[in-house]
Amino acid sequence: MIRFLRRHKLTCLVLFILFYMILGATAPFLSYKRIEDITAENFARKKFRMEGTGPERVALLETNESAWTERMRLLEQAEERIILSTFDMREGESTRDILAVLLAKAEEGVDIRILVDGVSGAVRMEGHELFYALSSHPNVEIRIYNPLNLLTPWKLMGRMHDKYVIVDEKAYLLGGRNTFDYFIGNYTNENVSYDRELLVYNTRPGDPDTSLRELEAYFEGVWNLEVCKPFHNSEKLAEKKKVQEERKALEERYAKLTAENPELFEGAWDYAEHTYEAGKISLLSNPTHIYGKEPVLFYELVQLMKQADERVIFQTPYVVCNSWMYEELTELKEAVPDTRILLNAVENGDNFVASSDYLRHKDKVVATGIQLYEYDGGTSNHGKSILIDNDLSIVGSYNLDLRSTYLDTELMLVVQSEGLNQELEGYMTAMEQDSRKIIDAKTFEAPEHLEIQEAPFWKRVAWAVFGFVVQPFRCLI
Repeated sequence: MIRFLRRHKLTCLVLFILFYMILGATAPFLSYKRIEDITAENFARKKFRMEGTGPERVALLETNESAWTERMRLLEQAEERIILSTFDMREGESTRDILAVLLAKAEEGVDIRILVDGVSGAVRMEGHELFYALSSHPNVEIRIYNPLNLLTPWKLMGRMHDKYVIVDEKAYLLGGRNTFDYFIGNYTNENVSYDRELLVYNTRPGDPDTSLRELEAYFEGVWNLEVCKPFHNSEKLAEKKKVQEERKALEERYAKLTAENPELFEGAWDYAEHTYEAGKISLLSNPTHIYGKEPVLFYELVQLMKQADERVIFQTPYVVCNSWMYEELTELKEAVPDTRILLNAVENGDNFVASSDYLRHKDKVVATGIQLYEYDGGTSNHGKSILIDNDLSIVGSYNLDLRSTYLDTELMLVVQSEGLNQELEGYMTAMEQDSRKIIDAKTFEAPEHLEIQEAPFWKRVAWAVFGFVVQPFRCLI
């Protein structure tokens, strides 16, 4: 054995490092945490409805174009501060538009803070002068949540999945969209995904009892975590030639944006006219540390859905559950017989790993009794939303999977508004009409107009093989 090790030192070293990485990244999450009594007690005291209307109004941003438009319009109106939190920010045309407006507002003296997850920070932002052009500005601070460090693999899986933008005490956006062309704008037609978010407009700035204040407090809590580190905030970076070139390009881009879109950059916008009135708006979240989490958000969402009188429609890109989650979903079906889940057909989705696991465990999802509809509309749908009866709508970043339940930070916004509920129902109904109705794990019914996508043989084999191989690590999916 010693002789073998001496002959194959490099191979042994590589295998040891690989084993160290896999074990370190997986072991902390193999044991799922349970709901604590205090969590159940706190939820029992929460109220999600109120009499009359509250101080905030709401609008649905259903298209990638509307996401771009509202970002341009809202960011331009900032007078004091802008907060942007995102899981993934990468170079692209829509990102350059956003950064151009942010730089212009920073030049006007607006305080700007940006929080980005560590994976995106390392893979998408490091070495890109575009982001340094903004981070080096004295009125801008960028921080990275849990920067990647391969020497501490037990920290690698702690990710921040939140996506929101706050402007002054005027309004905020919150949903599932990341910050690049795949989700925002119409710069590309080939590589896109549908998603959804809400715009919440505050009619009473200064009122301490608003969801905007609640979201801001949540941001401050994450921003000040020890795991959040500065991203190239030195003003000396601005002296570098390439950074100066990027800053000049952003300034020119802002001038072009304002010239070509005067309706977004000139004059006031009547948010009251373009939003629905709302009652209570509540923020639900997971714990924000980087280790294995108590499944607070999943628990609260299921408990809230169980209170429905008539129906529940749950839209999620994919479904990956453990035995406890299956039990909770089964109880949900028993409490609310008209419960449906809309998800991507595997041929339609963009998450190969989640699709592999779903196919392997599809019979267990079907066994919950919940009616499944697999969307086969041709473009992946990344939206995460829930309809409860005719007045509660929930939109945010939470996917019905193990990662969103036990690993990531996640946010979902619960909105009491019949107008919003009705509009969202229209989009979900349209999605359902372009879906396969699942009869059992191998059988479905499809509407006549729907052209069923066929995955190539090699991909189906790959799903099956990978679905088997990934089972010891499915806690990370």
